[in-house]
Amino acid sequence: MAKDKKMVEAITSMEEDFAQWYTDVVKKAELCDYASVKGCMVIKPDGYALWENIQNELDKRFKETGVKNVYMPLFIPESLLQKEKDHVEGFAPEVAWVTHGGLEPLQERLCVRPTSETLFCDFYAGDIHSYRDLPKVYNQWCSVVRWEKTTRPFLRSREFLWQEGHTAHATAEEAEERTIQMLKLYADFCEDFLAIPVVRGQKTDKEKFAGAEATYTIEALMHDGKALQSGTSHNFGDGFAKAFGIQYSDKDNQLKYVHQTSWGMTTRMIGAIIMVHGDNEGLVLPPKVAPTQVVIVPIRQNLEGVMEKTLEVKDMLSNFRVKVDDSDKSPGWKFSESEMRGIPVRVELGPKDIEAGQAVLVRRDTHEKITVAIDEIPAKVGELLETIQHDMFERAKAHRDAHTYDAHSLEEMKDIADNKPGFIRAMWCGCQECEDKLKEEVGVTSRCMPFKQEKLADTCVYCGKPATKMVYWGKAY
Repeated sequence: MAKDKKMVEAITSMEEDFAQWYTDVVKKAELCDYASVKGCMVIKPDGYALWENIQNELDKRFKETGVKNVYMPLFIPESLLQKEKDHVEGFAPEVAWVTHGGLEPLQERLCVRPTSETLFCDFYAGDIHSYRDLPKVYNQWCSVVRWEKTTRPFLRSREFLWQEGHTAHATAEEAEERTIQMLKLYADFCEDFLAIPVVRGQKTDKEKFAGAEATYTIEALMHDGKALQSGTSHNFGDGFAKAFGIQYSDKDNQLKYVHQTSWGMTTRMIGAIIMVHGDNEGLVLPPKVAPTQVVIVPIRQNLEGVMEKTLEVKDMLSNFRVKVDDSDKSPGWKFSESEMRGIPVRVELGPKDIEAGQAVLVRRDTHEKITVAIDEIPAKVGELLETIQHDMFERAKAHRDAHTYDAHSLEEMKDIADNKPGFIRAMWCGCQECEDKLKEEVGVTSRCMPFKQEKLADTCVYCGKPATKMVYWGKAY
């Protein structure tokens, strides 16, 4: 295998240069490619298949909670965007503008949607009249444009794919309930489907969505110790409703403003999968999201009976996403290729195996080899895929827990931030000045105030005043 190892030498070791390792994996596994427009990407079939699996699973979970899909226009008139001041200020630096229609200058600039709050609000203002029209629980799958200065495939690009839910409710309580419900849905999805453990909590006022009353988040820890915001759910209260005049008549015929929510998850989750689970051989994909769950590699496939038996085994595995690598490459090359693409289980089948009525199964996550009787392959593969999914989550959770540190003083926090990549848990007084100072002096941002609060100390890690919250801090993507 020494010769075959050279086939993946093009992947930089993550210990040597994590950023380059990430780029190498994205390119070599053919998930995406650079586009002619700077900061944009071409999502290739294997990358898009990952997104389709994410999309299909999320969409199923959304619909189980009563969500309906709609589609809003790509363009937003500038006057509409200006209606909610805090919101537009939050997005102003990232907005792309259309100024001409054909050869003619437009009378009013059109924004290419960075998000669709204003479009949904404008629509709801005309569509909601009575309490009977509520709730509205809508979602759209689309792309958005944000003119980012620094880009990286999947993690931060000028155009990305996502879903954005926008709901309208009669009461503040209903809106809050939906906001928390969707955050829990995201957290369960990440942990159950992507095998990524997350911390659930609320953003500070400084970090919350512009125009929201409260932003809730799930935060994941990447292999290099940096945090990744992986899904957010916002309670807008009635602020947008007042700006856009979204009112309804209640049961007593009184006019009331609706209460709104918004929640989203993006293609950056593909980046999360790579950075939480990947290794120096390439991708390691959780079975539930993997486009191909099983690859069968025939050994000496030109010999009589090998391909026939291979196709027979493929038919036996029809309940899984399975493919046969019958290319003319060497078996060693095929092994390296399947590992680099992160396929959870590899079945090796050669003349001697067939003669003995067996095959070799190889786990991508641990490289463990298991010899199994051919007629037992389907049952064993099913069992293996479940085990791999479970083990990948447990490994990622153990990594996160081992890289989560408690700081009781500013000096301790600086030392951890400089020398131990990961989450830092520390107490905070609730003052934005301390939050700003920690970013400036320690180089960390508040990731979230976790729902599960612990009292690590009585005083704020920065100013020493009485603490109100335990906060997860960290360096982030």
